[in-house]
Amino acid sequence: MAKSIKVNLDLLLVQRKKSLTELSEEVGITMANLSTLKRGKGKAIRFSTLLALCEALDCEPGDLLQLEDIE
Repeated sequence: MAKSIKVNLDLLLVQRKKSLTELSEEVGITMANLSTLKRGKGKAIRFSTLLALCEALDCEPGDLLQLEDIE
């Protein structure tokens, strides 16, 4: 079975009571790039971006990224 990586940014934003705009300002990533990541349309993520997101959302990389089966 094929696998893909799911980005749980929406869930973490709700849990942390943060908006995409607040996160964008906090980590210095454009709204467009965060939106692309949130929709699971990104093809790659830099470790520095992942670290900034994890610090801003007080989470681990595994909280943000999840491996899932594709049907």
